[in-house]
Amino acid sequence: MDAKDGKDPKETEPLRVGAAVRRRRRALDLTLAAVAERSGLSVPFLSQVENERARPSMRSLQRVADALETTTGRLIEASDAARTIAVVRADTDDELPYAPRARRLVRGRHQLEALEFTGEYDTRGEFQHRNDELMYVADGAVEIEAEGRAHRLGRGDTLFLSGGVRHRWRATVPETRIVVVTVADHITTPTEA
Repeated sequence: MDAKDGKDPKETEPLRVGAAVRRRRRALDLTLAAVAERSGLSVPFLSQVENERARPSMRSLQRVADALETTTGRLIEASDAARTIAVVRADTDDELPYAPRARRLVRGRHQLEALEFTGEYDTRGEFQHRNDELMYVADGAVEIEAEGRAHRLGRGDTLFLSGGVRHRWRATVPETRIVVVTVADHITTPTEA
C-alpha cells in the first residue's frame, strides 16, 4: 500500500496486458479486426494495447476479455506471469547446435532474441527475417551484404535491418564478436497449446 493515499499501487497502475491479449487472440486464431468487431473497440486501439502503447481501462479490458472468450482476471494473471527477469552469465556454455561459436544471450521463449557470434564466422547463406534485426559489433570487424549493398562495420558499429531485408554477413577479423538482436516470430507458449 502507498502510505500517501492508502491505495494498493497495483490497483491504480495502468494495466499492461498486451502480450496476454495477443497470445489469447492468436490461440483462438482471430485477427485484430475480428476482436474489434466482437468487442466494439477499434483495430488501432487493440493494436496499441497488444504492443503496450496503450493501456486499457477495466471496462475496455472486460470487452476484450469477452471477445476473447476469457476473463479479465486470466488476462491480468497471464500478463503478470509473462514478466521475466533473467541473467545469462558470460561463462555459460549455451552454444547453438546449428551455429558453432554462437550462444544465446536471452534464454527461454520470448519476443526478443539475442545471439552472440564469436570468431571467424561466415554465414554463407542469405537470410531474410520477418521481423526487425539489429547487429552490433562488440569486437573486430564484419562485412554485411544487405539488399546487394556491402557495409563494413568495426568495433562499436551497428546496423539495423527492417523485416524482410535480405542479408548475409561474415567476420573479417579473427576473434570478432557480434551481437544480433531480433524480434522473434510468434512463439506458441504452453498456455496457448
